[in-house]
Amino acid sequence: MNWEQLLSLKRFGDTHKRIRKEQDETRLGFEVDYDRVIFSAAFRSLQDKTQVIPLSKTDFVHTRLTHSLEVSVVGRSLGRIAGKKILERHPYLSEVHGYRFNDFGAIVAAAALAHDIGNPPFGHSGEKAIGEYFKTGKGQQFKDVLTQKEYQDIVDFEGNANGYKLLTETRKGVEGGLRLSYATLGAFMKYPKESLPKKPTKHIADKKFGFFQQDVVSFRELAEELGLESRGKGEDVGFCRHPLTFLVEAADDICYTIIDFEDGINLGLISEDYALEYLIKLVKDSINIKKYNELIYMEDRLSYLRALAINTLISDAIAIFIENEDAILKGEFSVSLMEKSKFKAQIEDILKLSVQKIYQSQEVLEKEIAGYKIISDILDVYTTALIREKEGNSSNYDRLMISTLPESYRETSASVYSILLNTCCYVASLSDSTAVHIHNKIMGRQL
Repeated sequence: MNWEQLLSLKRFGDTHKRIRKEQDETRLGFEVDYDRVIFSAAFRSLQDKTQVIPLSKTDFVHTRLTHSLEVSVVGRSLGRIAGKKILERHPYLSEVHGYRFNDFGAIVAAAALAHDIGNPPFGHSGEKAIGEYFKTGKGQQFKDVLTQKEYQDIVDFEGNANGYKLLTETRKGVEGGLRLSYATLGAFMKYPKESLPKKPTKHIADKKFGFFQQDVVSFRELAEELGLESRGKGEDVGFCRHPLTFLVEAADDICYTIIDFEDGINLGLISEDYALEYLIKLVKDSINIKKYNELIYMEDRLSYLRALAINTLISDAIAIFIENEDAILKGEFSVSLMEKSKFKAQIEDILKLSVQKIYQSQEVLEKEIAGYKIISDILDVYTTALIREKEGNSSNYDRLMISTLPESYRETSASVYSILLNTCCYVASLSDSTAVHIHNKIMGRQL
C-alpha cells in the first residue's frame, strides 16, 4: 500500500480525480468530511445513546456523542503528529502532491468522530440483543430463506458495519450517503471484511466485520481506489486495514480506557484512592508532584491525571505507529497499537477494574437486561408487520405499525434480507429514550 493512494480525496460518484494541490486551503475536503458527520442526524442521535451507563440521569457521565467528540480530538492529535513524521519520511507527498500534516489529522478526526455512528441503543448489549433475536428468538424462522452470509450479518449485527452503511448508503435523491472522502471512509473501517468467515485469523482486522452483504460492491470499489491489499480467500471478501485506522482505533482505546474509568469514579463506583493509585502508575514519569499536591478538589486532581494519561498514551501510540510503518503498509502488523504499548500492564489494570466496578455494576447489568427485552419486542413487531405485508397477509395492526416507521424503512418490495437488515438498522438508529418510548407504546403503557 502507498500513501498517495491511501490519502485519496475521491468521493462516491466522482467522475474525476480530486487533486490535493487544487484544494481550497480554507476548507479542505477532509475537513468537509468532519462537518458532514457532525451535522448528520445519525450523529446527533448519539447524544442519547449509552457509552457505559445506560439511561444515566447524571450530567457528567459520557454518552456516545461526548465520547465520539473526545475520540475525535485525540484522533486529530494522533493524526497530526503521525502526519508530520510521515511527511518527513516521504517528502514527495508534500513536495509533489501538496499534502500537509493537518490532512492526516483531519482524516483521523473525521473517521474517529464517526466511529460509533452505527451503534444501537443500550451500548454493546444493543448489538447482542439484535443478534440474539435472530439467533435464539422468533427471528430464527428467517434462517432458511437467507444465505449463510446474510444470516450472519444479522445474528452478529455489527455497529461498525451499520456505520459504514449509514455513511455510504444511497437513498432517493441522496447518492453515496454523506459522500465522505475515500481516505476518511478507509480510516473509519476497523474490520475490512464481510461477516463470514468469522474470525478466520487472529489478525486485528479479522476480529469483527465491517460491511454487510449489501455493501460488498461499494467497499470493493473503495478498497480498489485506496489500494488496500486483499486478504480474502476464494470468494470471501477481506482486505488489509487502511494504516490510519490504527490511529482511529488507538484514539478510541485511549479514551475509553481513561474516560470510562473517570466516569466510574464520578459515579462513586470506583473510590478516589483506587483511581489515583492506578492513574499515577500510568503517568509517574511525567507528573509534576508539586502541582498535583496543590490541587484541592478531587475533580481537579482527576482532570490533571486524565490529561497527563491521555498525552502519555498518545506519545506511546505514535512511537509504535512510526516504528511499525513499513509493516502496517504491507498489512503485516496484526494487533492494535495499544497492544504493543509499554504501558500495557497499567492499561490492563485499569480495564480490569473498570470491568469489575463499572461494566458489571448492578445499574449497568439491570439496564442492559431491560434493553434486551425492549429491542427484542420492537424488532418482533416491525419484522412481523413488514414480512406479512410483503407476503400480502398483513393485519390492520401490522399496517398501523408500519405507518409509524420513517418512510425509508417501510419498503416491502425488496428481498427478505433487505427488509430484515433495514429493520435492524432502524432499531439501531434509535436513541435509548426513543427505544423506551416506542416500547411503551407497543406494550400499551403510553397513549
